[in-house]
Parts: sequence; structure tokens; C-alpha cells
Amino acid sequence: MTIEVSAVRFTHLRPDDPDGAREIVTFISSHSYPFHMRTEPSVKQAEENLAGGDYGHNPEHYETDAAEETDRRGWWAETLDGERLGIVILEDLTDGAPLFDLRLAERHRGRGWGVPILKELTRLVFETYPEVDRFEGQTREDNIAMRKVFLRCGFLKEAHYRRGWPVEGNEPVASVAYAILRQDWATGSTTTFEWEDLNPDPVN
Repeated sequence: MTIEVSAVRFTHLRPDDPDGAREIVTFISSHSYPFHMRTEPSVKQAEENLAGGDYGHNPEHYETDAAEETDRRGWWAETLDGERLGIVILEDLTDGAPLFDLRLAERHRGRGWGVPILKELTRLVFETYPEVDRFEGQTREDNIAMRKVFLRCGFLKEAHYRRGWPVEGNEPVASVAYAILRQDWATGSTTTFEWEDLNPDPVN
């Protein structure tokens, strides 16, 4: 199923408000995330993450110069009629190359929402933050659905970190990194590179 990008909108999370905080904690603790490092966060863990600033701050705090208040921001990903699809968090906004975390509600997975959400999030990043030149994301090597979403949204695989993703109760798996450049987003092209651009020196 193909869903138009225009079918997605973002609404700021409000983690500093009691009602907003409760909504975030309820969402995070009500779903499992098999490809995240913490697959089944508890209410307590979600509350601790919220208290630690993992979901950003209320929008009215964003105009300050404090890095701790501008480095991470969060939104609800919603349909146009306000149904909540999931939560997206932008991280490392002050570094010029932010990363994102996407958590979809279980009932919306596998239904074609990944591509329009990431395309709209990419537009938001490049239009809202003129200092950002590249937008990045990482996932596990076995998260095939998300890896295909990256490719369909114009992201390019840039790294494959062997055994780089810890797995609770099991062996680590590889972490795979993707990114899109501002120039590629603006032109609809993809700037590629040669993976193996060096050959080992011959043995003497």
C-alpha cells in the first residue's frame, strides 16, 4: 500500500506538561520494539527516560540558547485526522548532523507508514534547521523493513558496524547506518561513493 507523504503530520510532544508526559509514558510502555535495544520498556523506564530529557522539552522552551534544551526534540507522528501513528525523536540537533528515533504503534506497523513519515521528517529537518547538512539514522542489520524505508527515502548506506548493536540476552548484531545529504534531498539525487576505495598493500 502506498501512502502519500501529505497524509502525515507532526505535533510537538509536551513532556513537561503532566498530561503530555502521561501520554508519552503510556505510549512508550504499551508497545514492544523488537529492533530497539530495550524491546519492552516498562512504565518506570519510560518515566526515567522522560525525566532525563529523552523526549525533549515543551515547544516554548526551544527558543533558549541552552544546548540541553535544543539538542533533542520530539513529535507525535499523526494522520491528518489526528490518529497517532507513533513517536519520532530528533537527537544531536546541535551537531549539524542529527539522528532520529522512530517508534510506531504496533497496529500501524507493516502498513506502509514508514516511508511517508521519514520523508516528511526529512523535509521538516532540512526546512527547519538550515545549519543541518546531513540527516542520519541507524538500525539493526536484521530490521529489513526499516532498511528498505531508508532506501526508498533517498538515504544511502554509509556504515556497517559489525556486532555494534547490543541485544538483551543474546549476541550483538550489526548496526547499519544510513544518511541523506541536504543537496540530495533538494535535487532528488543520491551522491554515492566507492565502498572499497583502497586495496591492501601486497605482501613483500
